[in-house]
Amino acid sequence: MATPTELLFRQDTYLQEAPATVVAHTDQGGVILDQSLFYATGGGQPGDAGALRWDGGEMPVATTVRAEDGAIALVPVEGAQLPPIGTQVTQYLDWEQRYAFMRVHTALHLLSVVIPLEVTGGSIGAAKGRLDFNMPEAPEDKEALQTHLQELIDRDLPVTENWITDAELDANPGLVKTMSVQPPRGSGKIRLVRIGQGDAQVDLQPCGGTHVARTGEIGKTRLGKVEKKGRQNRRVYLHLDG
Repeated sequence: MATPTELLFRQDTYLQEAPATVVAHTDQGGVILDQSLFYATGGGQPGDAGALRWDGGEMPVATTVRAEDGAIALVPVEGAQLPPIGTQVTQYLDWEQRYAFMRVHTALHLLSVVIPLEVTGGSIGAAKGRLDFNMPEAPEDKEALQTHLQELIDRDLPVTENWITDAELDANPGLVKTMSVQPPRGSGKIRLVRIGQGDAQVDLQPCGGTHVARTGEIGKTRLGKVEKKGRQNRRVYLHLDG
């Protein structure tokens, strides 16, 4: 039985290197550490990549996934040597990829502000992302949405987090924008991501992913094509421009 992994990325999203101990191997060939820099695939955000290094060995990490009992499993590239259980390793995050995910993920939160409709799906990449909306008709003025989105980004608003109980979320169902992905429950507490503070707050929603510390880090964005996905759904693409 796996033990829960300590989530270092939750303590410091910008941490790029950290020690760890190998506590288990999964039946699928993954490596479980006692503490993880690596975010596991979930909520539309891909798992992190990078490498583990130890005396006499290195394991490139292709991606990261959730395992049983709250553990996180690092998936090696095919044919890679796994560090034995008990080995002291150093984790190295593919920071360029992770930071791009953080920028796109935070930008998508702001897109849900600019388009205040129910979100039916989403996906995050390193250069672009998308949200699916309950939107029977396409937006009349995409350029106005683009301008509004960039204005929010350029305000350089702080991005912070706090935690509430399951009961508090139940009492405030409007916090949940995403119909297809419900906030993880079971631990008794749910993480909220807040953009802006006080009167300048623009967004507050449950989210387990990684985000930049300030919206200004997102940089320039561009809204891409809007695709029809079913009778009532529209898919809106967002690109990082530099």
